[in-house]
Amino acid sequence: MKVAIVHEWLVNYAGSEKVLEQMLNAFPDADLYSLVDFLPEDQRGFIMHKKVHTSFLQRFPLAKTKYRSYLPLMPTAIERLDMSGYDLVISSNHCVAKGVITKHNQKHICMIYTPVRYAWDLKEQYLQESGLDKGLKGLIARGILSYIRNWDRRTVDNVDEFIAISKYIQERVKKHYNRDSVVIYPPVDVDKFTLQENKEDFYLTVSRMVPYKKIDLLVDVFTEMPDKKLVVIGEGPDFAKIKSKAGKNIVLMGYQPFDILKEKMQKAKAFVFAAEEDFGIAPVEAQACGTPVIALGKGGALETVVSDGNNPTGVFFSEQSVPSLQAAIQEFEAHIDQFTPQACRTNAERFSVERFRKEFKTFVDSKI
Repeated sequence: MKVAIVHEWLVNYAGSEKVLEQMLNAFPDADLYSLVDFLPEDQRGFIMHKKVHTSFLQRFPLAKTKYRSYLPLMPTAIERLDMSGYDLVISSNHCVAKGVITKHNQKHICMIYTPVRYAWDLKEQYLQESGLDKGLKGLIARGILSYIRNWDRRTVDNVDEFIAISKYIQERVKKHYNRDSVVIYPPVDVDKFTLQENKEDFYLTVSRMVPYKKIDLLVDVFTEMPDKKLVVIGEGPDFAKIKSKAGKNIVLMGYQPFDILKEKMQKAKAFVFAAEEDFGIAPVEAQACGTPVIALGKGGALETVVSDGNNPTGVFFSEQSVPSLQAAIQEFEAHIDQFTPQACRTNAERFSVERFRKEFKTFVDSKI
């Protein structure tokens, strides 16, 4: 059986690439396709140093750094990838990968991380944050996103089976595509994050500093609570803005190597998470260290953090506002003895790499 795996772009090793890595472990002989491939040599181990078949976008000017700017051409680029020689096609999709063209005698299984965010749920937020919500540029941008949304809907029929990364995404697949899907949670390398019982008196968040992650909200909250310390690991375009408003009790560490990140996760009193994520790997990694989570009660966190019962692993807050998060921190501190490191670790182990490999391979084998 000839297998092709189609990923959208290969530029770094992040959340969807960790899923791709395990797909390749399940099908080590698969051919790998991507719109562009700019992975540096020292990061190619997770794709087994495979040759990557790329699209015409690979040769476009500035594609290495500005590949997202070619969004209007991505539907054409993905459709021109030749899948005709394969029995099984697996698409790894959060943008256009599921648009590859297959024939009636080929099986196409899509691992979907989200329907295209900027064409569906987050369209207005994307336009505002990009400064494209007004004027002629705004009209052009809206036209492009409408085209992408209509194309995205049409390509649903290309897919035989959908795998959603959470129940949250499963609901969105049903809403936008009117298709059923099975949920297989992404792999989290919990074995890299070892349990530590002894905690120190600080809160932690780890994130890229982009608007939807709401790091500015966390900074506002802790600036108003000067008796509590917040450590922030991560960098991104919002770093300078966030630094300018951070109080003295907030430590912005920027990018940190894994050993430092792991140490902070192990020692933190709690991990704070304000984004509405499709799944959210970082809160699971924190729990693997025995660290409870204070999270927004929306999106994937509702499936990875336990807030009730005999072994809770965290507390939810209901909205992205200062009062809501402050109340959750106070609730956490009032009941801190209920959140045991072992309960957090046990919960995180539900999302292990081995579990993903088994569930993914079993599902695919059942469909071919």
